[in-house]
Amino acid sequence: MLTTFGLDYTLLVVSAGSGLLGLVSGVLGVFAVLRKQSLLGDAVAHAALPGIALMFLMTQTRQTELLLLGATLTGVLATSAIIAIDRFSRIKYDSALALVLSVFFGFGLVLITFIQKIPTANQAGLDKFIFGQASTMLMRDVRLMIWVTLVMLGLTILFWKELKMFSFDPGFAEVAGFSTRRINALLSGMLVAAIMIGLQTVGVILMSALIVAPGAAARQWSDRLWVVAMLAGFFGAVSGLIGTLISSSLTKMPTGPTIVIVLSLFTLTSLVAAPNRGLLWKHLRQRKSQQLISAEKTLKAIYLLAMNHDNHHHSHDMAMIKPSKNISGKPSPALHRAVESLEHQGLVRRDADNQVAITPQGIQHVKVHLMEGGEQ
Repeated sequence: MLTTFGLDYTLLVVSAGSGLLGLVSGVLGVFAVLRKQSLLGDAVAHAALPGIALMFLMTQTRQTELLLLGATLTGVLATSAIIAIDRFSRIKYDSALALVLSVFFGFGLVLITFIQKIPTANQAGLDKFIFGQASTMLMRDVRLMIWVTLVMLGLTILFWKELKMFSFDPGFAEVAGFSTRRINALLSGMLVAAIMIGLQTVGVILMSALIVAPGAAARQWSDRLWVVAMLAGFFGAVSGLIGTLISSSLTKMPTGPTIVIVLSLFTLTSLVAAPNRGLLWKHLRQRKSQQLISAEKTLKAIYLLAMNHDNHHHSHDMAMIKPSKNISGKPSPALHRAVESLEHQGLVRRDADNQVAITPQGIQHVKVHLMEGGEQ
């Protein structure tokens, strides 16, 4: 029936799975970004590899549910190890992440190498979990993603207040009577679940990008947590859909890396152009602020020149206006722009000879706003 409308069944399955993965990863990744635990997703994803290999060795099957169960177990083990090392030893959190990531991933590579040398190696195909292979996704995998997504989003809504408080101020959450250990365990478990369902799509190498990038991009657009969470889910879901469509339209284009590239474009655009925190708008605000400061210094310099004459509205040559001690010689372009801005505001005027004089409004502005004690 789907092909009747010109829609490819496999493409729809992969698109649905990628969109769901981007949605749940984006929403949960916001809390990891706020908690400055962005690399936790990377560590857990890499720690999943030995669980996949061990489950295959025990069951001799490539059934996705069983392999992901093994990945979940080692993912939970790795998360518990990171928390325990950070809590009970002098090793810092980032060092614990690096230690657990390297140990688990190294062990996983050893197991994968061992599996490739046994007679059943041609049945393994476990390397797809390293780099991802979304094209092998089946409808049952999408159903699993649907259930995991619904459960994770439901838990997020149910414990929204606790997660919000824990992310911004864990000390206050503890004083308010919430168990930060349980909240941390809940959040870590939810991240593990989201990572596990994404291994088949983008693999252990790129999974951290789906955890970090949507939250980082959404954070640039708003300071309200619910808006950031919704935007992160939107960015993740749309990146999954667009990345799948692009990879399906190009020959031998892998889906996982394409999704990450699209998501990176969203993040880069947000970092540059977002109104709240974007670099472009920040540059424009700084430039406007500098121009305002330059205009105020120029107006004050013109005012001081005017006060040295009996006629306060006496015109002065531009070369005499020195808002800064470093200015000498010909008037700079910045000085010309400052005078034009002041003239536009009616604070100064220029005569036919391009000489500048302060206006009554300009004198009043300086007395009220720029002179010391003028804003009493």
